Amino acid sequence: MADKRITPSPISLLPLSLEHHAAALQQVYRATPGYWQMYGLPSSPAGQAEHDLREAAEMPDRYLLGIVRRLVADDPQAGGELIGLVDFRLHWPRPKTVYLGMIMVAEPYQRQGIGTQAWLLLRPWLVETAHMSRARVGVAQFNIPALKFFQSLGFTLTGESNRIRSGTKWVRLLYMEQALEEESGGESGGL
Repeated sequence: MADKRITPSPISLLPLSLEHHAAALQQVYRATPGYWQMYGLPSSPAGQAEHDLREAAEMPDRYLLGIVRRLVADDPQAGGELIGLVDFRLHWPRPKTVYLGMIMVAEPYQRQGIGTQAWLLLRPWLVETAHMSRARVGVAQFNIPALKFFQSLGFTLTGESNRIRSGTKWVRLLYMEQALEEESGGESGGL
């Protein structure tokens, strides 16, 4: 008979706060220089994590969740390390729609399925607890890896786009969406 044990996810999602997580989030930002370079910056701006955490705390229904990797795979009590971020806002731009601001994974951990695992942990909560029916994301048109990533998760281009200013640069966002009802899959439960 085959072993039917469920393998625990090697990551968890943790609500981030300014008081406890600014330094660790800034470290994640420093570990993703390629992201900042796409926007013409040499690296993450000093104080960016504090700015983002403060802004999220002041915005209704916006959440910053840390992607935490277990230090010992089968022992959650051994502690964890912040290796990424999921930034999202509920009921925006429409009721029952969640807008994903970003799923960021520190470069040493990219291409290991961690962003996908984070989405699979978050998605059931969005459906069952937050009662979202659609997910939406805006991806910079030049960020081909992000476009492919969200397509791999089942997001499809809507045909909508928008130009936004990012620093000194104009960026075209391409919008993608996914229906969330029924097929939430993944683990159920709280964050």
